[in-house]
Amino acid sequence: MEEEFIEQINHYQGILQKICNIYFYKHPYREDYFQEILIRLWKAYPMFKQESAFSTWLYRVALNADIDLVRKECIRPIHKELSTREYLIHDIHSEDNSMTDRKEQLYQAINQLDNIEKATIILYLEGYEYKEISTLIGISETNVGVKINRIKKQLIKRIKNGRK
Repeated sequence: MEEEFIEQINHYQGILQKICNIYFYKHPYREDYFQEILIRLWKAYPMFKQESAFSTWLYRVALNADIDLVRKECIRPIHKELSTREYLIHDIHSEDNSMTDRKEQLYQAINQLDNIEKATIILYLEGYEYKEISTLIGISETNVGVKINRIKKQLIKRIKNGRK
């Protein structure tokens, strides 16, 4: 059982890193929270009945763990507005780091969403169908579609406002 768990975790480690980055982006204890999520996954693993894909189960446990940690620790996103000068410096180096910058902007924008919105957009970006997202989040399929459209608009607006 232990070997199976380790193999699965190694296979889906990227997903766990993404989820952790979304909820604890630039948080000083991000690695500690990542370890806490792994512990919770290990404790829940004996209850995994393989009625769904392992990745679906992993998402559900990891997202619930993240939301629980946020609630317990009262963690709030760390936001720092850049000055005009910092933006100018940023623009000078943008050719070298354009992909990194876009990723950074997306993480910052997602980090400003509430917990349900974060979970919804993570699952959507990972390619989950509305039905699967609805089951994992606990809302209707129609509501998932509405939420995703609203979240996309929010993210676009936040990223555009961040560039000004």
